[in-house]
Amino acid sequence: MPRTPNTRLTLLLEAADWGPAQFAAALRGVAAEQGLTLIVHPTTVRRWLEGSQPRPPLPALILECLSRRLDRRITAHEAGLTRAPAQLVDPAWEADPMRKLIHLTHAELDPHRRALLGAGVFTATALALPAQTRIPAMSQGPERSGRRATQSDVEQLRAMAPVFATSADQHGGQRMRAALAAYLAHEVIPLLHRPARAPVHDGLLAATAQLALLLGSMCADSGHHAVAEHYHQIAARLATDADDHTTLAITLRTMATHAHDLGHHTPAILNLAEQADRHARHAPPAVRAYTHVHLAVLHAHHDRQASQAALARAECLHTQTDTAPGPFTSYPAGALHYQRAQTLTTLGDHTAALTALTTSLRLRTPTEQLPAALTRARLAETHLRLGHLDAALTHWHAFLDTYPSLKSARADERLTAALQHLRPHQRHADAADFLGRVTELTRPAP
Repeated sequence: MPRTPNTRLTLLLEAADWGPAQFAAALRGVAAEQGLTLIVHPTTVRRWLEGSQPRPPLPALILECLSRRLDRRITAHEAGLTRAPAQLVDPAWEADPMRKLIHLTHAELDPHRRALLGAGVFTATALALPAQTRIPAMSQGPERSGRRATQSDVEQLRAMAPVFATSADQHGGQRMRAALAAYLAHEVIPLLHRPARAPVHDGLLAATAQLALLLGSMCADSGHHAVAEHYHQIAARLATDADDHTTLAITLRTMATHAHDLGHHTPAILNLAEQADRHARHAPPAVRAYTHVHLAVLHAHHDRQASQAALARAECLHTQTDTAPGPFTSYPAGALHYQRAQTLTTLGDHTAALTALTTSLRLRTPTEQLPAALTRARLAETHLRLGHLDAALTHWHAFLDTYPSLKSARADERLTAALQHLRPHQRHADAADFLGRVTELTRPAP
């Protein structure tokens, strides 16, 4: 049977001013951002235009590509992808955050549904905040019978955040993801449906927002960026409903960082970071330093002077911090210097970035095993960029010493980068030794 040409997709490509080759290249770029290797040629695109239906995950990638290019959300119907599977989770800000949290946490605990969630696509267009952040209040669902929620329940949830955050820093997000999802599904969500006084309910919402944010970061560290985006969005909505501007500021900054790490340096991401900084204006200095330093990182792609000013301001704020340690109350000095190095690298000052990374590594605490390993990997890459092969290898070997105890997509990416950097130097004895260690480490068990 002859196919019916996909005129809707043709019109969208014309609106995007893309030919088949340009569209194929854009698709490969979005796929690479998600950690996927995609084989798409101009002839593939022409077949779609002739009426052939792409198979998953291509429909989601096509919609994301077109949405970014046209700066609005493109639906499967509008693109003529009539057989595209429906999204498992609504990416819109208007979607009920509690329903999304229930759906996602239960899916995390079901291997089949978790695999489907992992096949989603990070949606840059969903990062744009609505003009009115406080969208209709979330549905709380029917109240359950039994005791009322109390302030002690709020304190219990707040006490769990450092436990999960420390474990993720020690061993990587992949190891703690299922445990935190189970805690949210079986302990936290039922609490939110209990009767409670308004201040207690707001406290529960804010604490849940923090736990959802941690789970989102664990998903990002697992390489599941679309799922991470959903959790971050849920955290932002819950923090908004709780009127907790500090948690909202931290959440928006985390969302901007996640997008930046995936290669998005656009004015829209800078705007997200600026909104985070505005919400933090009455927060403690540690939180203000946290939001402000990321402005330096993002400004470095657009405005050198603004970047340097933001960095100086963040460092000044950090000297004023005097808060108890915790993932939502303090900002480690090692993390600040790591962001300083990111800023300087983008600005092209690799020597100063090396100094910042060295300071960052020195200030890492024993509980920051994953951040310390990632800092070592960046130190090695910076040393190599400056021509210091022996120094680079020292840090890469130290990174490899820690690597087996980590379960982290970010650590995996840095190991892959190390292999790529060292292949041209494989005749160097120490480089060959490192490559041999990696081969032995990654060899499948007999």
